[in-house]
Order: sequence, then structure tokens, then C-alpha cells
Amino acid sequence: MQILMIAPQPFFRPRGTPFSILWRIKALASLGYQIDLLTYHLGQNIELDGVRIFRTPKIPFIKDVQIGPSWTKIFLDLFILMKAIFMLLKKRYDVIHSHEEAGFISIILAAIFKTKHVYDMHSSLPQQLKNFERFNCRIFYKLFKMLEKMTINKSDAIITICPDLQDYVSAINNKKFHILIENTPDNGIRIDDSAIALSRLREKFFLNDKLMILYTGTFEPYQGLELLVDAIPLVVKECPGKVVFVLVGGTSSQISSLRERAIRNRVEKYILFTGTIPPEEIPYYLKLAHILVSPRIEGTNTPLKIYSYLQSGKPIVATNLYTHTQVLNRDVALLVEPTIDAFAQGIIRLLRDSALSNKLTRNAAQLSQEKYSYAEYLKRTEQIYSYLQTKYLSSKL
Repeated sequence: MQILMIAPQPFFRPRGTPFSILWRIKALASLGYQIDLLTYHLGQNIELDGVRIFRTPKIPFIKDVQIGPSWTKIFLDLFILMKAIFMLLKKRYDVIHSHEEAGFISIILAAIFKTKHVYDMHSSLPQQLKNFERFNCRIFYKLFKMLEKMTINKSDAIITICPDLQDYVSAINNKKFHILIENTPDNGIRIDDSAIALSRLREKFFLNDKLMILYTGTFEPYQGLELLVDAIPLVVKECPGKVVFVLVGGTSSQISSLRERAIRNRVEKYILFTGTIPPEEIPYYLKLAHILVSPRIEGTNTPLKIYSYLQSGKPIVATNLYTHTQVLNRDVALLVEPTIDAFAQGIIRLLRDSALSNKLTRNAAQLSQEKYSYAEYLKRTEQIYSYLQTKYLSSKL
């Protein structure tokens, strides 16, 4: 089966949606599908059997695309549309598989070129307007709401990545075929677990006698990094000289802003900012961590990091919000209110209570194996395409 996958993202970049796209491509390729990926001119090429990457023309004055809605994305999406039309004229595809706002144009392209369409829904785009406070006015919100509803109704199949989105799609059209495929990390990544490999990382960040409290992910405002930095003085007061907070990710400007906040809080020596690191290095940090944190304060999608956290064998502190609780519960993570004091007390409690930490990590590993294994991820991915092949494509085979 020939798939045209349209991903309006800088691919590959180590952040949310590009990770989801990468895992989807790897799964489809491993299942034997042929994929032509159309994406922006930005990002790192990925070499995979059965996958070809096509990019929009290079725009010299566009060096990056920020997370969330932007005029830059709208501009680049015009080139995505033109390139997609060219590719569809040149080659016959069985399925168009679109991500995010590419769904808006893909339902039209699928109708014109008489192919089928899978909408890979990573978020509600009208909700993004509110979360990122961009284009957040009534006209844009209503427009995106209309386009999103049309995309859901006109798609042949839909993938949602968290229970909240699954419920959202069902509320719009409960007869539409769609499958929840949560963002289980590709466990094809293996780490060298030797003492030498891990000791190098300890030495690099002077971690040998410290308890590492780790955050990984983007530094967007909804992730709650300011709450975390403001909680650090309370943790340090209770555990002086014992802890170090390692924050993985973020742009230079975001790191500078948080570093200034840490200086004002007089805890700069207790925080290490690594910046963006290669995905294959993240398992090392998880291995060395003592506690993993997710201080998110807004949104309803499950953070991608949560699935890696569950697999890590380390205890989790997370805010008691639906963004987390649709996956986490009090048996697998310490859930706290999204306040400075509550988050600090959650970290302190796990630092002191090894029995609780061990209980949470055991339960988390069991939950991960039962509900979020990579085998289950592959199974659900195959179900989408088996459905299309059986229902729509059998007459052509």
C-alpha cells in the first residue's frame, strides 16, 4: 500500500508532534507499508527502509517554526499544498495520511484524487489557539472549529493520541471509525547500560553525589516550568546540598528566561539546563534520575514524556490535572495540585519515602506493560490500515 503522509512540521526535530510522526512512520514501515513523507524544508533527515522524505522548497529567511499556530506555518502550508498536488499528479497513492492542520487540505485532495484519508489528530486545533494565545479571537476560533469538524466528518479513518481527543471525536461523530493510539515510545532505542557510559554523564554534570530530579520536554508556558523553578527553593531548604534539577529541552531564549528566574530565587546552582539533546541520549538521563517530574499546568493532551516515564523504573511527580490523570493515577504516580507548595512537597515526599517510590515504580512498570506496550502500538496502527484495505481497497487489489 502506497501512503502519502503530509506532516506540516519541521521534521525531524526532538519535540512533541515530530516524535509522534517519527513513531508512526517507523511503525508503518515495520509493517511493510511504503511511505512518501511530505514535510517542511526544516529538520533532520531520517533513514528508514520504505520511507522517502520530500520537502517544501527551502525558504532562506525561515530558520525555524515555533510550536503551535503561527503565520509562518500558514505560509509554509501553502507550499505543502502545492507540493502535495504535484506529488498526487505524479504518482497514484492508496492513502493520504495527514497530521494536524494538513487534515484540512487532505480531505479536499482525497476527494479530488479519489484516494482515502487518515487524519492523525494530535490535538484539537481550536484548543491550540487558546493554549498558545495566538489567533485567539472569535473569528479564527470559529473557522478552525468548522474546519476541524469537517475534517473529522470527511475522513475515512481517524487516529487520536489520548482519551480526551477520543471523546472529542466521538462527540462530533460517534459513527466515524477511529482508534486511540497513545504515544508509546519506540522501544527500538537501546542504551549501553555499562558503568562507563553512565559515569561519563555523571561526571559531565557533576552528579556523582547528587539526587537528580529530571524534567524532559519542551519549555512552552503550559508545561509549568516556572512553577517547577519556583518550587525548587522549598525542596532545597528541606534537602540542602543533596539535589540537582536537570531540565532537558528548551530554546536558548526559554532557558535564559528560566535561568533568570532561578537567579532571582537564588537556586541557580541547583539547576542544570542541557538544552535540546539527541533522542537517543534521553534514556541515559532517565536511568540516572532519582525522580521524574511533569509540572504541566494547562492542556488536555497527555504529555509524550509520561509514557517514557512509566517505562523508566523511576517515581513520577505530576500535577493532578486531566492532562495527566487520563493515563496516570495515584497508584503509579504522586499526583499533586498545580501549586508551588504542593509540587515541592510532592518531590520532598518521594525523596524521603523510598517505600512509596518503590511501590509507584512497580505499579507504573506494570501499567506500561499492560496498556502501553509497543506491541499494542503496532497492533492498533495495523488495525487502521487493515480497516481501509478491507472496507475500501479490496476491489482494487
